[in-house]
Amino acid sequence: MTEVVAERGRRLEPDERREQILSCAVRLFGRRPYAEVSTTDIANAAGVARGLINHYFGTKKGLFIEAVRVLVTIPAVAVEQLPEGDLATRVDASVTWFLDVVSRHSTSWLAAVDGGGVGRDPDVQRVLAEADEIAAESILVAVGLAGVEEHRDELRAMIRAYCGLAKATAREWLERGALDRAQVHALLATMLITLVQDVFPKAIGRLP
Repeated sequence: MTEVVAERGRRLEPDERREQILSCAVRLFGRRPYAEVSTTDIANAAGVARGLINHYFGTKKGLFIEAVRVLVTIPAVAVEQLPEGDLATRVDASVTWFLDVVSRHSTSWLAAVDGGGVGRDPDVQRVLAEADEIAAESILVAVGLAGVEEHRDELRAMIRAYCGLAKATAREWLERGALDRAQVHALLATMLITLVQDVFPKAIGRLP
C-alpha cells in the first residue's frame, strides 16, 4: 500500500482523502493495539475531521478491518505485473514482491496477520481467510496453473499451507531476526518451485 502524505488544508479528491486516512490508520494500528488507537488519533494524523472517518469507513472497526484487508490481500495488479518467463523467474519476482511489501510495512503487517490485538474477532478472521483464498488463486496464476480445474481444491489447499509457511518465515525475519532477507527469499522461492515441480505431481498426478 502506498502511504499518502498531504499538506493539511490542501483539498484532495475523495479517493485520495480515503487513501490518506487509510494510510494513517495502517501506520497507527501497527504501532499500538487496536484499543489504544482512537478515531481522533487517526483523524489528527491524517489532518481531517473525525466525521470523515465515519463517512468513508463507518466505524473505527470498519476502518481497522479495511486496514487489515489492505495489508494482507494481494492486489490483482501485483500478479498482472509479474514478468514473462519461466517458473523460476516468476517465482523469484513473486517472492521479491511479497518481501518488499512485508518489509515496507513490517510492524503493521505483523499486527494485521495476528489480528491486530482484537483476538479472534470473526470479522477480522473472515478478512484473513479471504486474503488466503486470493493468495491461493494469485499463486496459481503466477506459477502457470490458473487454468487447471482438476484437483483445484487440493491445489488451493496446498498453496494455502505454503502461505502459512510464508507468513511464519517472514516472522522469523521481521520479528525474531533469526533469518535475513536472502535466506527467507531462498527458502520461499525454493519451496514454491518444489511444490509445483515435485509435490503437486506426487500428491495429485501430472499437471499440464
